[in-house]
Parts: sequence; C-alpha cells; structure tokens
Amino acid sequence: MDLSRTTVGHFNLYTIETGRFRLDGGAMFGVVPKTLWSRHIDVDDKNRIPMAMRCLLIKSNKTGKLYLVDNGTGTKFNEKMSNIYDIDHDHSSLHSSLEYHGFSPDDITDIIFTHLHFDHCGGTTFYDENGDIKHTFKNAQYHVTKTHWDTATDPNAREKASFLRDNIKPIGESERLNLVDDHHQYEDGLSALPVNGHTIGQQLPKIEGDGKTIVFTADLLPTHVHVPLPWVMGYDMHPTTTLKEKQDFLDDAIENNWYLFLEHDADREIIQIEKEDGKYRIKEFLNLQSV
Repeated sequence: MDLSRTTVGHFNLYTIETGRFRLDGGAMFGVVPKTLWSRHIDVDDKNRIPMAMRCLLIKSNKTGKLYLVDNGTGTKFNEKMSNIYDIDHDHSSLHSSLEYHGFSPDDITDIIFTHLHFDHCGGTTFYDENGDIKHTFKNAQYHVTKTHWDTATDPNAREKASFLRDNIKPIGESERLNLVDDHHQYEDGLSALPVNGHTIGQQLPKIEGDGKTIVFTADLLPTHVHVPLPWVMGYDMHPTTTLKEKQDFLDDAIENNWYLFLEHDADREIIQIEKEDGKYRIKEFLNLQSV
C-alpha cells in the first residue's frame, strides 16, 4: 500500500483508503446510457463498477486537532450484504491506512461526516466479540450538519436504505455529536461547502493555505467520470439541484484553481478542471503527494 500525503498551510494531509466496494453502474450514472459510461469505467458481470472509499486525514499544526473526513463502510455488514456490495478490505482498511501514516483511531479528535450514507460513516462503530456495538474513535467529536441530521433520522422511503440504524443510532446516542450550520468553519483554513442535491445537508470540506485549495468532493463528484454536467447519479435525491450545484462548483474550481479530492474514484485521487467549448473536462490528474 502506497498512500500519499502533503502539506497545505498549517495542515498535514494524508490519504486514508478504507476499502473498496462496487455499486450498480446504472444507478451511478442515472440517465446516461451504459453504452456511454461503460467506455470510461470497468463494469463486472453484475453491472457493478469499482468504487474507492478514500477518506482524508487532516492534521492541524495550529490547533493540534486530527480530523478524519468520513470513514467508509466499516465491518458491520453480514456476508449477504458484503457480497451484494463486494466489500473488499484486503485492498485496504481504515486501521491499516491510519497505521501506515503513524496514527491510530484513538488519535482522531474530530470526524467530519460529509453525510451519513452507509459507505461514509459505517466505520464509526464495529461489533465486538459479543455482538455489541462499540465506537471505533474513542476521543472524537462527530460533526454533521443540522439539516442532514434531520434527513438521516427521518429519511424518505427512497433514501431510507442508505441510512442504516446500526450506523446512525450510536452516533446520536454518543453525546459527542456536534450539529453544525451550513458553511461551518472548523478552524482557520478548514471550512465546509454545503450541497443538497445528492442528499440534504451534505458538506464538502475545503482546506486552504499557501495559495492552494483542496476540496473533498464526496458525492457531488464521486469519480472523474462524473465531470460532465448531465452525468449525475440516480442515487441523488434532487438531481436538478445537483446539476446546478455541480455547475457552480466546477466554475469555482476553475476560477480558483482548486484541487478536487475524489472519495469514490478507484483509480484517480485528485483532479483539476478546465472548460473548453462550453464543456467541463479534466485538466490534470494528480495524487495528494503532487499537490
């Protein structure tokens, strides 16, 4: 395992790979036909595409805090569910990636949840040998937007399958849950951009310093293949909202030369965007080390 790292302002940033899984390609690309999207990404005999669960560790040399953005599916799925999603922790895991960079779960002071779908928050807890749920991060505060917490705890029928009780309930009962407003400033140089198309109250962490900006794109832009505007996930609750948010986001990324950190792309870690003849396209592929 070769995980990258870099420094932005007073932050040290580390790539944390928490495993791989697969999701239905049709659902991942919505109205875009398979004849188009399959040219750009591998698909298996069950119509599933490979997905990373790539999280970001942010060490603040100013406040001493150690933030983890999302934490993957975790290990609570039974065999049936693991097979459905082809969960692969042999590729990488939360614990091995933290250890690679010299950290342990007990070192984490803050977890920033982009949102609480199972592939973003499942690693918060685990089953012990007695089948009881335990918290992975004993010293961490859990940060979720207020609007998203309302959504996660009272979901509509369409989104309900993504909010698993064994993930959500322990977070709410932990007494470490911190509900934040949109555009929350975690500290100088670390803030969050709110987006509501994929799910209400998703937050995208934004790290700034030394004239550089990295934005964790979560499910607004899950892979580099999703850069074209109409390529929006079928999973999104409000696809037309995603369309507008995505356009505004990509325009800002181009104007401000942002580096976009991709959570779910199995092959690409960071991209920069440009616009040509009215269409958005990849300007450059990078990894965290090369930022």
